Amino acid sequence: MNTDTTDYILEFENVTKRFPGVVALQDVSFKVRRGEIHGLCGENGAGKSTLMKILSGVYPSNSYEGTVWYEGKELRLEGGSIRQATNQGIATVYQELTLIPTMTVGENIHLGKEPVEVYGINWDRLYADTRELLTQYNLDIQPQDILQNLGVGKQQMTEIAKALSENAQVLILDEPTSALSEAEIDKLMDILDNLRDHGVTCFYITHKLEEFFRIADTITVLRDGQVITSQPTESLSVERLVSYMVGREMTERFPSSKHVPGEVIFEVEDLYAREPTGSREVLHGVTLDVRRGEILGIAGLMGSGRTELVMTIFGEYGKITSGSVRLHGKELHLKNSRQAMLAGISLIPEDRKRHGLVLMQSVLKNISLPNLDQFAGFMRIDSDAELAASLEFANSLSIKAPNLNVPVDSLSGGNQQKVVISKWLMSKPEVLILDDPTRGVDVGAKYEIYKLMNDLAEQGMAIIMISSELEEVLGMSDRVMVMCEGRSTETLDIKEATEERIMALATNVATENGVTETV
Repeated sequence: MNTDTTDYILEFENVTKRFPGVVALQDVSFKVRRGEIHGLCGENGAGKSTLMKILSGVYPSNSYEGTVWYEGKELRLEGGSIRQATNQGIATVYQELTLIPTMTVGENIHLGKEPVEVYGINWDRLYADTRELLTQYNLDIQPQDILQNLGVGKQQMTEIAKALSENAQVLILDEPTSALSEAEIDKLMDILDNLRDHGVTCFYITHKLEEFFRIADTITVLRDGQVITSQPTESLSVERLVSYMVGREMTERFPSSKHVPGEVIFEVEDLYAREPTGSREVLHGVTLDVRRGEILGIAGLMGSGRTELVMTIFGEYGKITSGSVRLHGKELHLKNSRQAMLAGISLIPEDRKRHGLVLMQSVLKNISLPNLDQFAGFMRIDSDAELAASLEFANSLSIKAPNLNVPVDSLSGGNQQKVVISKWLMSKPEVLILDDPTRGVDVGAKYEIYKLMNDLAEQGMAIIMISSELEEVLGMSDRVMVMCEGRSTETLDIKEATEERIMALATNVATENGVTETV
């Protein structure tokens, strides 16, 4: 270890972590300066999460080789002792927030460490301490706000405040902007700048590479469990970063396509729908059509009704009050996902963990689950046929797993997404709907998903793709349908679609002759 610890709060020295049949980390060594924002970059499965689990106490010190030095001393943590890491000033803000929605901001921040006096909790002190903390770090939330009444961005501020209330010196942020709007992302960047000014060291993990260049001081790239480089952000470019991540030059972000769209096979006309409770209308007249062999992109801001639309089409969300959904001219009345699948429609959901996977089950069972009727014999499942079919899809999508019997929650996010895609492709759909298919997926896996989408379109499948990234919509679509406040505004041919025009339609603003005006 370098004896000069003045500038460094953390040093990883030859850290190696093994799982049965897999070396997740191999001789990982790099240093982290005190008070810097340190970007941790790499494809899914590169070892980022494993390394952070070592740092946060999920994996005990005796389960890996090498040494983690923290504040000049060896960091020794017991197995599963996240509290022990927190007590030493190391906290994590996870992608899935760990808060109680019915409690206030102050109650969430002080949960388990409330100021207790003789007659119970001192609520005045709890809220006063909360207000002082929020003011110190310029967090724009109120101590007595009920969490479920706040947007995702302010809920995330609460999670950060909770970590800071433990006197965190090292803060790990895992995909912190995956569910945030642009305005909320701007606010998060301001918060991180403020934390840096207060001397808090942050690990920043994201698949949105441009964010590293916006906020990170240093970037460390992992590939296949090894450190490829660790250097100041200013000495890197997006192109060099991608080449470090994937081990090769990527000359194009989106693969070239040879789509030859045919006749219209799927139509939604003037669709109105209410949320499941029936109390609020979420779709106010949506019209679209999709042709055989084309990719129709759906763009729109968060809250525009994109996900509500496709979940309603799939029979799993809204109650349709008027309008129609037709496949090959025949009107569909779908009540659930099973009926949709039998009709020839499959949906890759936005939230793969909640709606796409059974996390405790194996990769094999997740792929085959909706398709068991394909392997059903007399009172039994043909397990050999089930395995052969699942293995074929796993190989064709390059799912990285030791075998198909490992739990699906042991896979990286990108490989989990491939499992979801595999199970719905096995159902042989005519219409494939993908809702933010590359969310939380690394650049290499994104390219593989893009190639798969092009291949399917070229084979004649009709594809609907929602994406929060305009660059992805423009790079993959043949046409773009834009949504705003539960309505379809306009469908653009890709040759006439631009980021500016899409955003104008998505924000209910029309542009004519260079003049922007509210509609």
